Amino acid sequence: MSLQDEFKKLSEKVKQYRDEARVQLHLAREDVKNEWDDLEQDWDRFRSRIDQMMHDAENASQEARQTTQKLGEDLKTGYENIRNKLK
Repeated sequence: MSLQDEFKKLSEKVKQYRDEARVQLHLAREDVKNEWDDLEQDWDRFRSRIDQMMHDAENASQEARQTTQKLGEDLKTGYENIRNKLK
């Protein structure tokens, strides 16, 4: 699987978790809403990095790739945690 395919798959999974959490957010307590707001800021940074990585995939450093991968995994976990709290 290519780097672009990996990032696209990760981005799609994060988006899925984000969308599912958003649907249930209206039922959330205030602490979960604050957690959501923090994740949304990270989401914006992640999307920016993914866009940059996709554009510069050939020239992206290993460190930049790892940082983006870590941010995506952290976001996925964060949205998954919110989703689980709302069930």
